[in-house]
Amino acid sequence: MTDTPTPANTSDESLLERRWFKWVVYFLIWTAVGFFFASYSPLWGRQVFKAPVSWDEALITNLTFYYIWACIAPLVLWLGRRFRFERATWFSSFLVHIPTSVVVSAAQLFIAEIVSQSLSPEPLKLYDAFKEIQRTVTMYFHMNLLTYWAVLGVGYGREYYRKFRDREVRAVQLQAQLTQAQLQALKMQLHPHFLFNTFNTISSLMHRSVDEADRVLAVLGDLLRYSLQNVGVQEVTLSEELEFLKQYLEIEHARFGNRLRVKFDIDPEVLDEKLPNLILQPLVENSIRYAVAPRANGGSIGIFVRREGCTLQIKIVDDGPGLPAGFTLQTSKGIGLRNSASRMEQLYGKEQKFELVNQSPNGLQITIVLPLRPLFPPNTSSEETFSS
Repeated sequence: MTDTPTPANTSDESLLERRWFKWVVYFLIWTAVGFFFASYSPLWGRQVFKAPVSWDEALITNLTFYYIWACIAPLVLWLGRRFRFERATWFSSFLVHIPTSVVVSAAQLFIAEIVSQSLSPEPLKLYDAFKEIQRTVTMYFHMNLLTYWAVLGVGYGREYYRKFRDREVRAVQLQAQLTQAQLQALKMQLHPHFLFNTFNTISSLMHRSVDEADRVLAVLGDLLRYSLQNVGVQEVTLSEELEFLKQYLEIEHARFGNRLRVKFDIDPEVLDEKLPNLILQPLVENSIRYAVAPRANGGSIGIFVRREGCTLQIKIVDDGPGLPAGFTLQTSKGIGLRNSASRMEQLYGKEQKFELVNQSPNGLQITIVLPLRPLFPPNTSSEETFSS
């Protein structure tokens, strides 16, 4: 009987394999650099030193030289990460890297010459060894300076490429989440219960007011049309998002009547600020589902939007039963809440906040805080109440 590796062990083994692979590639890159410079060393020897240089001697010398650089390069890359050339720190970083490049270049040449002489079949006397070190430093010091900055540049290039790939992955994730949100909204709109209730409402209205029934049908068509027209749009203005939300609530109000009481309290100065597309409707739907639908007397929902410093603060408050004990977004089965929180984090990172807090004595408050991103000059509006 054999033991089956656990997922954790499998992950550790995979991580170890990736690390080994990276180190092998790292070793091969420096080996290739050594071979490249060894290829023209015989020509360099004939032209500069007027003496023949064998291929074996050139290969050993250059591989030794660049393997020492391979050992030093991680330190250079670490210094590059520690002292970055960014707008606020570029001058101080130069003050660190310039003397460091001089010291590292000289130290590398000194070590390389010591190793080279120790491998020589005829060790030099102390004075001759010192003169050889002096000659090596004089000839190769400037090339070593370039090597230091080349290693630094490669490190930055690799980091920027990784950030570029991370942004691509993030964009794909955002697109997938947006698509999921749109599909979730469409799923809600096309859900058999939703359509049944909507058409049942329309059927009832037909006996009382054909015009009212026709209006609800028109709103339903507008709602679906808006969802399809904004496929792929990451952010919309607050006014556009509220317009979509009001159309949704108009249908729900025709269904619940006086049982659904919704209040909008919107700062008119932020109507043209941007926020994630389809971020409010799933949250309001959640309030209707738990605070209005199960109760004979219905419930109240408030949507409040304000500017708080450099942020946009949105609060959705209901008077329902609130969250159950032990509730967390990570374990929640509700796609709408988890999707909304995840999209906020992907779009705004640490600048945002998505919080669910039970009210006293009852009710739930959903708070969204995101950075202000003005798009157009502000319009004017007023506080309004959506209720019968």
